[in-house]
Amino acid sequence: MSTLDWSRGLTEMTLAFHILFATVGVGIPIFISIAEWIGIRKKDPHYTLMARRWTRGFVITVAVGVVTGTCIGLQLSLLWPEFMRLAGNVISLPLFLETFAFFFEAIFLGIYLYTWNRFKNPYLHWLLTVPIVIGSSASALFITMVNAFMNTPQGFTVEQGNFIHIDPIAAMFNPAMPSKVAHVLSSAYVTAAFLLAMIAAFGMLRGRKDDYYKKSIQLNMAAGLILAATTIWIGDWSAKFLAEAQPEKLAAAEWHFETGNEVSLIVGGKLNPETKEVTGAIEIPWGLSFLATGDPNGTVVGLNDFPTEEWPPLYVHYLFDLMVGIGFYLLAVPILFLLIKRVKGWNAYNRWILTSIVAGGPLSLLAIELGWFYAEVGRQPWIIRGYMKVSDAVTTNPNVGFTFWLFAALHALLGVICLFVLGRLFRNKPAEMELEERRIIL
Repeated sequence: MSTLDWSRGLTEMTLAFHILFATVGVGIPIFISIAEWIGIRKKDPHYTLMARRWTRGFVITVAVGVVTGTCIGLQLSLLWPEFMRLAGNVISLPLFLETFAFFFEAIFLGIYLYTWNRFKNPYLHWLLTVPIVIGSSASALFITMVNAFMNTPQGFTVEQGNFIHIDPIAAMFNPAMPSKVAHVLSSAYVTAAFLLAMIAAFGMLRGRKDDYYKKSIQLNMAAGLILAATTIWIGDWSAKFLAEAQPEKLAAAEWHFETGNEVSLIVGGKLNPETKEVTGAIEIPWGLSFLATGDPNGTVVGLNDFPTEEWPPLYVHYLFDLMVGIGFYLLAVPILFLLIKRVKGWNAYNRWILTSIVAGGPLSLLAIELGWFYAEVGRQPWIIRGYMKVSDAVTTNPNVGFTFWLFAALHALLGVICLFVLGRLFRNKPAEMELEERRIIL
């Protein structure tokens, strides 16, 4: 393997590992805040216990996320030095602000952890969740601004191969930023909802019937319905943006080669790379035209309008299809749960529904991975679209292969430690037992 291959592999591995913890770090705080607020307002100890237990698990994932996030920052400089040389001054502001946002979150998270039952007015403790939510979401905002810049770079002029007359604010608020940030945040929130519901549903499948688990599922499914619908709507917005700003990316996702109107949406199938013919696919008439333009007769640019060497890898079609398919699954499950719950005499907590909810947890994480891979692979061959290719940004150091295995070992170790600690944290202490202990103490 070449240095480029090793560097891409190492970056992909680190991002794929980090994005799991980053998603949890962005999404969980808002549910901690909601649960504590409901617990105080309704004087319901179940919701307060949710906030306590979720916070304990959240802290562990934050610790791992810090390590993996630091690894990514290190790899930007070590593996992609030409990228940092060219664009470092342009995007340094959001990178700095992302670090500041994390410190802001961490400070209030520490205070929040150690001030339970320290205030006469419990709403004062709940207010500490507000800066935690702001800090975690701001971290995602600033780092996504950097990624958006790589897709639609602006805020500079080019002179003799260098970026000059730098405007960091213009670089941050680039055209891709609004849709990308909205999609990252909404997908993180819906993933958090399904992960928390998954934990409760898994507990019920193991025979735990306390109201704590039912209330957790109901809260997270209600939120999951709203967030899944919002994420799908934002995904539609993102597709329309791609059709305008990165048409080759959308065309690759849909195996669309010839520019035309009334274009069908292709789901699944197999592509013949020689003839560009697709077989075995489900075709939705006018679907791609409507997705790209909002008009069934709209014109969609095809891949043949671009040089072949600038085509993204065509396997992104499968990444896109799977991501969208999971998105609709995450919408269907809470709809089904809430509908059954409203029907008198029907049990919304039956084994089939609980199993579907449990499946939603790993599927939501898979959708996050697929979405990020589509976002990054779909930009290829560019690292800064239109200005620098990935092959021009990579290091010349021949020892990246050794570094790859070193980081692979680190990620494996962190993953095992994280799962072990989370398991020990709640093993042999189900929610109903912990709630009873707190009642005795109080």
